[in-house]
Amino acid sequence: MRNVILDCDPGHDDAVSIIIAASKKSDLNILGITTVAGNVSVDKNTINALKVAELLKLQVPVVEGSSRPLVKQSEIAPEIHGDTGMDGPELPEPTKVVEEGHAVDFIIEQVKKSKEKVTLVPTGPLTNVALALIKAPEIKENIDEIVLMGGGTFGNWTPAAEFNIYVDAEAARVVFESGIPLTMFGLDVTHQVIATPDIVERVGKIDNDIAQFVKELLIFFGQAYKDHFGFNGGPIHDACTTMYLMKPELFEFQHLNVSIETKGEFSYGMTVVDKLNTTGLKANTNFAWNVDQEAFWQVFEDVLESFGEE
Repeated sequence: MRNVILDCDPGHDDAVSIIIAASKKSDLNILGITTVAGNVSVDKNTINALKVAELLKLQVPVVEGSSRPLVKQSEIAPEIHGDTGMDGPELPEPTKVVEEGHAVDFIIEQVKKSKEKVTLVPTGPLTNVALALIKAPEIKENIDEIVLMGGGTFGNWTPAAEFNIYVDAEAARVVFESGIPLTMFGLDVTHQVIATPDIVERVGKIDNDIAQFVKELLIFFGQAYKDHFGFNGGPIHDACTTMYLMKPELFEFQHLNVSIETKGEFSYGMTVVDKLNTTGLKANTNFAWNVDQEAFWQVFEDVLESFGEE
């Protein structure tokens, strides 16, 4: 049983990541879900997290976090995720309520009091995680690993930068320079798990409410990616994090240095992935570069089918 905090900005693929973590196939102990400004404003992301938790009957705290990046103003992505941040499926307004307090303090408190080390799983901008490390650097000692979705050797928000890192590159720099073991799922690997129409059809054949919710998520997300990028489906980026925690053997990694660019006019938010060790800088990241795609989707189906089991 691995203690995790899911720090997210739901988000279609964030929702799928939470579903994987909460499934019967998972041995993750979810200490809480924290939210951050990212795909849309933090208040909308929090509502989406509450909706997903309620759909899953997940009895864990949902705690709202940072409403903007450390330095610059927020950027959001309604053209990808819709005005609500999770357009497509219709879920009722949640009766589950957000916990009092701030996500940063929640992260600090949970890490400090946990008898076992905690894994942080950020799938949005890294603002909350960076602030927790700045406010209470001593928590590093009880963090096992930070498993994040972000970055890549190319970008999707600018030619150089992936959205999550671009939104708060200063926060990303704090995290990547923290010395905590990092496992990074960037676009190099997440673009290998595209929910094509065939995959959506497979998901749609699974007869339970969670699978049907995921199907609706994938239909909207896939159309957005087709319209915006010309893809044949939506990459379920954030799902790679919790899938890795459940089945690490699905992925291949290189241990190398990743630095965060915060100053360049055209390169702000770039994750500088030193694949050939040209800088001589110490390796700080397990960089995911490949995934067994068919095995990934088979495990994904198994996860969704588990919600129909008694």
